[in-house]
Amino acid sequence: MTAGGLPMVVPAQDLPARVRIHEVGARDGLQNEKSAVPTQIKAEFIRRLAGAGLTTIEATSFVHPKWVPQLADAEELFPLVRDLEVALPVLVPNQRGLDRALALGADRVAVFASATESFAKANLNRTLDESLAVFEPVVRHAKDEGVHVRGYVSMCFGDPWEGAVPLHQVARVCTALRDMGCDELSLGDTIGVATPGHVLELLSVLNEAGVPTDVIGVHFHDTYGQALANTLAALQHGVTTVDASAGGLGGCPYAKSATGNLATEDLVWMLHGLGIETGVDLGRLTATSVWMAAHLDRPSPSRTVRALGKTTQPHKDQ
Repeated sequence: MTAGGLPMVVPAQDLPARVRIHEVGARDGLQNEKSAVPTQIKAEFIRRLAGAGLTTIEATSFVHPKWVPQLADAEELFPLVRDLEVALPVLVPNQRGLDRALALGADRVAVFASATESFAKANLNRTLDESLAVFEPVVRHAKDEGVHVRGYVSMCFGDPWEGAVPLHQVARVCTALRDMGCDELSLGDTIGVATPGHVLELLSVLNEAGVPTDVIGVHFHDTYGQALANTLAALQHGVTTVDASAGGLGGCPYAKSATGNLATEDLVWMLHGLGIETGVDLGRLTATSVWMAAHLDRPSPSRTVRALGKTTQPHKDQ
């Protein structure tokens, strides 16, 4: 480790020069909290993340409060942060959610699909094809409004009810979302069972199915400690967008075996050590996660936050 709490930089061959981190802590992370975080704290969290150099911060979800009560304040939260000069995508589950987001000036939205029937029924209460049919007019409307659309695909590598997910099945959902008009896809390892070879094989199958690497992002969970290894495999394939959650917040409320997302700090430590640019100030990011951990009244699961935050006493007012 070099002075200032930064890794020694030793570049590796055939990796991207820069990676865009799609920060999901404020949405995917906080939606799994047992109790709702105050709106002002969420807004300050997003502002601190932006101050740390993150340029894409998923702000909230316009899902019905009945399903995700932790994000019931979307209408109050979004106006508090929309002045930030960063991308602020929001999750929209249906046409009503899109209308709510558009009314507040959102210009980047995401829809949330599944690669398996079981998870589509558990998460969306529809069959896989029924869920895709719901998304099609939503995506079309968003594109007509000039809005950027991301398509999340969950359970790309394994499903707690179905086990291993056939690669061609994932490719079918991804191509359907692309055909609808999605600008970007995020491949979710929702229960964290992927391994590097599996990641490389799925990316190759997607390319063969006509999905280019430059529209693909990866979203790994660290259930079996494979998130960073899987990310490195994706980078070796040419992926340049990686989802991560500050402090390792989050999981999945509909998949009991899903543990936290890849921690943004752990990702940044690896990327900076490889000489890959992110634009993120690791010290400020770590301080932000220490601050949020204090508000959540528990330590961050991020190994990097624990290592760099040892001398920083978390305090809600700092």
